[in-house]
Amino acid sequence: MKKMLSKISLGLSVGMLALGTTSLFAPATAHAQDGDRIQLRYANWNFGTEGEIGIERLMIEAYNNSQDKVEVVIDQNIDTSDWTGSLATAASAGDLPDVFMLNSIPTAYTNEWLLDITDIAEADPEFAEIPEATIDSTKVNDRIYSVPFATHLLGYYVNHDILNNANLQMTEDVTVDEFFELVRSATDVNQGYVGIVQAGSIPDWYPGAMNPDFGWFTYNSTDGTFSLDSNEMAQGVNMARDLGANGFTYADQPQDVKDSMSGDDGGLAFRSGQVAFHYDGTWLNTAMAEQANFDWSFIGLPGDRNVIVNDFLGIASSTEHPQEAYEFAKFMSFGVEGFSTRMDLTEENDLQFNTLPITSNQENLDRYWSLVDAPGVAEVFEKLDNAMIDPLKVVPGYAQSRFEAPTGVSVGDQENANVGAIINASVNGTVNYQDYAAQLQELAQAAHDEAVQAMEAIQ
Repeated sequence: MKKMLSKISLGLSVGMLALGTTSLFAPATAHAQDGDRIQLRYANWNFGTEGEIGIERLMIEAYNNSQDKVEVVIDQNIDTSDWTGSLATAASAGDLPDVFMLNSIPTAYTNEWLLDITDIAEADPEFAEIPEATIDSTKVNDRIYSVPFATHLLGYYVNHDILNNANLQMTEDVTVDEFFELVRSATDVNQGYVGIVQAGSIPDWYPGAMNPDFGWFTYNSTDGTFSLDSNEMAQGVNMARDLGANGFTYADQPQDVKDSMSGDDGGLAFRSGQVAFHYDGTWLNTAMAEQANFDWSFIGLPGDRNVIVNDFLGIASSTEHPQEAYEFAKFMSFGVEGFSTRMDLTEENDLQFNTLPITSNQENLDRYWSLVDAPGVAEVFEKLDNAMIDPLKVVPGYAQSRFEAPTGVSVGDQENANVGAIINASVNGTVNYQDYAAQLQELAQAAHDEAVQAMEAIQ
């Protein structure tokens, strides 16, 4: 079980279009079939507002238009502000959507919401074209329980104009040490330039960049262990703290300095050309293409070890139409026909891509990269053999391990600060990380192990 969930990929889009005479919206009682036409209910958080032309609703329209016996309708009963709670309510009533977005595979599995689709997926030659790492991430105990919906990368965007003006050289495979030196050297507050937007993400990626046995936030998917008491973790926290304390981060600038630039919005400061490096996901590509008036590119993470983020679709264990639900989920995500349709619709409607491709189908890949104008993304995408995985949607108990588990420690006005607050306080210099490293390690491991045990009880 501890080895079950290892690698991932992701995506996110928005949209809306009315569908001729057929409404996309499912009434609360919509189910099963209308005569000979099967009706599938679909829930996602990426549809946008009614009347807005967006890729996800266009995709549903295209799918419906291609089908004689299947109609997909949007299930509006799942509240996007309480996704897990709404799914739990629907499941209790025996009324889960046939296909729905997952914010946690382990949670959905433990709640017994997911259909085992191993036999269906393994009989599909297109599923085999998904990269192996991504297929692994869909599994629990070597059985497939989800469909990879889209892929993103996390990492740094760079403003090359700032570096060039400071006579700084950005190498193609920048090392960790070179990266931090560039951050420091690019900072010249008197000239209106800061090295990096914030340093809070460094403890997540730094340990894995320095130690190949570690993944994101030190998690080792091979044996299911964290190493928050390791030297690498302490070094990552200390590096982040030192950047902020010494004026190299926008987030830690005095208020008057930020007010003279872009205020408290560090992302805006980067897009306005005031910061050299900004950490974000490749869903930022659209905003960069539309707003950034400088020479920029995406470089991923220093040290040539990048990170992938995935979104996943689940097929309800209660669905009466598993094959049809799978075919629809495939069309919306990795399917060759579906992704080709997604590219057609994006191009025809002058929309921007907010996802990276999942399939390794070369024809689709070649066309995708011919359409996407995001400097550096393709180069990073091709160097993912040893990538780390964002564990949030795939590692049991990770939200507790990284953010939510209470520590019993008083920090500022929090009498019982959680793990995330202790990490933040360590980066901010409010507390000394090493004083709490052993306790954080114990809490993170316990949260993970308890979640694994809950999943094992389902078997």
